[in-house]
Amino acid sequence: MALANEDKEEILGLIEHAINARPEVKNSNVRYELDLRERTVRVEEELKHQRELMIEGFRRMDERFEQVDKRFEQVDKRFDEVVKRLDHFMFWSLGLTVSAAIFVVNFLK
Repeated sequence: MALANEDKEEILGLIEHAINARPEVKNSNVRYELDLRERTVRVEEELKHQRELMIEGFRRMDERFEQVDKRFEQVDKRFDEVVKRLDHFMFWSLGLTVSAAIFVVNFLK
């Protein structure tokens, strides 16, 4: 039960006619791909924008950390000055206490 050439040509003609009758199938696939490409481009642009925002945020954080470091250095200097003043006070206080003790001991003799 082999097909004759005429039958094969008729089948091919029917298939071609069916394919040509539904061009929207081919076009819808193309439209879908174009839509996907547009979406991809929009997503890439948004990612680029987000990356730029993150870089800007990191730059601002670095600047803020530098400001905080400078402030800590200032506080450290002030703390060192207070420690020096306290050391001088303690030195003079000890000296006055020892002098007063020696004076009292000599006075009571």
